Amino acid sequence: MSDIPSDLLYSAEHEYLKKTEEPDVYVVGITDYAQGELGDVVFVELPSVGDSYEKMATFGTIEAVKAVSDLYSPVSGEVVEVNEGLEDDPSLVNSDPYGEGWMIKVRLADSAELSGLMDATAYATHVGD
Repeated sequence: MSDIPSDLLYSAEHEYLKKTEEPDVYVVGITDYAQGELGDVVFVELPSVGDSYEKMATFGTIEAVKAVSDLYSPVSGEVVEVNEGLEDDPSLVNSDPYGEGWMIKVRLADSAELSGLMDATAYATHVGD
């Protein structure tokens, strides 16, 4: 069974959104379910600070022993921080997807987009947990 924290929002593509202390800034990463499906993560390609993405645009890739997958932005916004720690230790995505394994922080462009994401209950149903 996957770890699905109740205080996060989720996309159908298995990215999560976590509110930060800063207004309209959210942490983006992949869910515990997604990292489990991928297997051992060996490389993560992330964007640069200042890059902007529309909702559902590809913002990077994640490479695991089994496959390479695109990373999709769950909301439109500007990248305000990138997790540099993943460059040296991409396995943080496996060991701590909701903590040290986060990927980017995004300044939300349109708060209405949050309503299109799933809560923990809906995401658990989506993944069959």
